Amino acid sequence: MSQKSDLEFNPLSDAFAQDPHPFYAALRAKEGLTYFEDFDVWLAARFDDVSEIVMGEHMVRSMEHIASAEEIAKQKRHGNWHDMPHHSRFVQFSLLDSDGDVHDRLRKQVFKLFTPVMVNKLRHEIQVYVDSLFDYLAECEEIDFIEDLAAHIPGHIIGRILGVPDADCPQLRIWSENIVQYFDIDRSDKRKDLAECNTTEFYHYLSDLKRQREAAPKDDLISVMIEAQRAGQMNEDEFISTAMLILMAGHGSTIDVLGSGMHALLKFPDQMQRLRDDQSLMKTAVQEMFRYESPLPFFHRYVTQEMDVCGQRFERGTKFGVLYGSANRDPKQFPDADAFDVGRSPNWHIAFGRGAHFCLGNHLARLDMDIIFSTLLRRFSRIELAAEDVRYKRGLSVRGPDALKIRWSPS
Repeated sequence: MSQKSDLEFNPLSDAFAQDPHPFYAALRAKEGLTYFEDFDVWLAARFDDVSEIVMGEHMVRSMEHIASAEEIAKQKRHGNWHDMPHHSRFVQFSLLDSDGDVHDRLRKQVFKLFTPVMVNKLRHEIQVYVDSLFDYLAECEEIDFIEDLAAHIPGHIIGRILGVPDADCPQLRIWSENIVQYFDIDRSDKRKDLAECNTTEFYHYLSDLKRQREAAPKDDLISVMIEAQRAGQMNEDEFISTAMLILMAGHGSTIDVLGSGMHALLKFPDQMQRLRDDQSLMKTAVQEMFRYESPLPFFHRYVTQEMDVCGQRFERGTKFGVLYGSANRDPKQFPDADAFDVGRSPNWHIAFGRGAHFCLGNHLARLDMDIIFSTLLRRFSRIELAAEDVRYKRGLSVRGPDALKIRWSPS
């Protein structure tokens, strides 16, 4: 099923970057799903439609089982995903983009280190690291919340879980961002070369780190994964791909939601004061930050057979774009959906996905944010924007400020 659309939808525009929600509202107002020709994808914008697709038993992330090798190769050429040997091995295939038994097998090898019980054991270590960063920044009257604070925490924490030395974490963030940028709509050859080059460098780094752990194991995820490989639970490419995915996922999205969450508190000062007065609301506030500006607003699924989806008939292999960022502002699901409410309850947002691909790192991301914002509000009595013009990243697949200049005063 394919057709033209009169949709005025340009995710690479400045207007969409600054505020995608009017565009999402227009999509939600349309009957059925909307075909977006630029991505050859049917967009689902309403909460119920997004939920139906991501929870559907005949929906998958990968085309592997519904298309021939020739068809997949043709699709890759069409999307400029071809001629990327390392990107193809370690990024285009991953735990995130696998299904069924492969996905279950790989997820099982790392899941136990991301349970609430295991993650909560990191609370003290995260608090010490966050305190040290605030100590370093406290005398600055003005900072960029993104570069000076947010960017230094999630990657270091996930790096320590995996077994990456602190000194290497800034480089891992650069590799991660340069690889992830190629998942958006702009797939120029320049961006393609950047993604492949950084994937290659990341691969060589992880291979060296793996050799070090094979010689001298430690209490970290790399060592756990080495044992899983020795037990036949993952091969070499799956090892590198999974390690790379965990590091990439542990960087960008949490940095983005820290930035958008801070911006929301600054735009709604009554909610910041409410949180100062009652920090028992911190857990619901963090959930609201994920709902209000979902850091990963777009994912996809393919349907494995011809069937009705959201009231329309679609062919086997049809691609659907699920707009988490839109679903989380659907007024039919969330009363006063465009308001930022730190006490919102219930708040069954879909920012972490649903079903088999529910975000593995959601407990760690929420713990990071709980500690960071609790410490921030405790240690600084005044926090305000230093620059009113806050620019957001361009693209469909990410949502977060490029920079967030703030002024603050210690308590």
